[in-house]
Amino acid sequence: MSLAELNLSELEDECIDNCFEAVQACEWCADECLDEDMDMSRCIRLCRDVADLASDNARFMARDSNYSTELAEATAGAAEECAEECRRHDHEHCQVCADVVEACAESCREMVQAS
Repeated sequence: MSLAELNLSELEDECIDNCFEAVQACEWCADECLDEDMDMSRCIRLCRDVADLASDNARFMARDSNYSTELAEATAGAAEECAEECRRHDHEHCQVCADVVEACAESCREMVQAS
């Protein structure tokens, strides 16, 4: 079975893609933050939370879980908080991460509204 055969809506497909992009950006950002001279612990923690939530959310959506809406809501909230924290830092990895997690939060919010 190919991914096209999963019968996902365009909105679901976009949200899954945005979640997996958020996982990658957050893992990269958290790793880069470890090398910074300033205290980046809040940024690292939020990135790790978003990476885990977004990964779970994408998997729950792909299997049409009954808990997708609640997980999408939690993912959106964590992603918004993470973007806000990343925006506080001038590091390129934080700015890129903020852009990616904002897109993730937006598509998760759209999923919640559509359900």
